[in-house]
Amino acid sequence: MTRDEFNAFCQAMPATSHVVQWGNADVWKVGGKVFAICGWNDGKDAFTFKVTPLAFEVLGEQPGIRPAPYLASRGMKWLQQYDSPGLPDADLKAHIEISYSLVSANLSKKKRTELGIPEPQKL
Repeated sequence: MTRDEFNAFCQAMPATSHVVQWGNADVWKVGGKVFAICGWNDGKDAFTFKVTPLAFEVLGEQPGIRPAPYLASRGMKWLQQYDSPGLPDADLKAHIEISYSLVSANLSKKKRTELGIPEPQKL
């Protein structure tokens, strides 16, 4: 996935916002909370997303994926695809969607209603 494809994919999700921060990283938020980041890793794009505790254990062992710098070191369950082979694009997109769901599920019901976000799915 390219940075442009990542941005287009995240932009298509309901009630998202985009900022560029943290050293020119594309940061995507829902309800003001981060759900996905694309930043540079030695000149290559690196994609960071929130995961379930099980996915953190399983995916974190795959080549090209690691606990997300800064976030995981603070006990948060975030991974970063930083190198090949990583995940196929379809799987990466699925995990970004799950990240969106995990983050939006933690918004208040009032905030979700305000933003037009459907009731969260049980993951």
